[in-house]
Amino acid sequence: MTLPHPAADQISLPNVLAVLGDPTRLAIVRYLASKEGVPLNCSQFLDLGSKTNLSYHLAKLREAGVTRTEVVGTSRLITLRRDDLNARFPGLLDSVIAAAVDDPALPAVGASEIEVRA
Repeated sequence: MTLPHPAADQISLPNVLAVLGDPTRLAIVRYLASKEGVPLNCSQFLDLGSKTNLSYHLAKLREAGVTRTEVVGTSRLITLRRDDLNARFPGLLDSVIAAAVDDPALPAVGASEIEVRA
């Protein structure tokens, strides 16, 4: 089973900005950035709410082209589409993540401190 993702040239700025305007989705992106290059199981984000709510937010991120979701057996592994976003909108993702790192208004994900690798 494969999930639909927009091609890199179909990623639109209004969709990306709208998706990143939600605190829960921004917290997911911030956490994915802190674990750059490591696909994360969706269970990593259960601190953010119910499975139903989390599925909704992860789908919105995928549909906007911010994340890639790979189905592996019964697991779904999530990664940032950093290269695609940087090709379409240079510097946008880095700017958003940098602003989100120290934002106390965002919900916390995981038990440890988040460090973002630039």
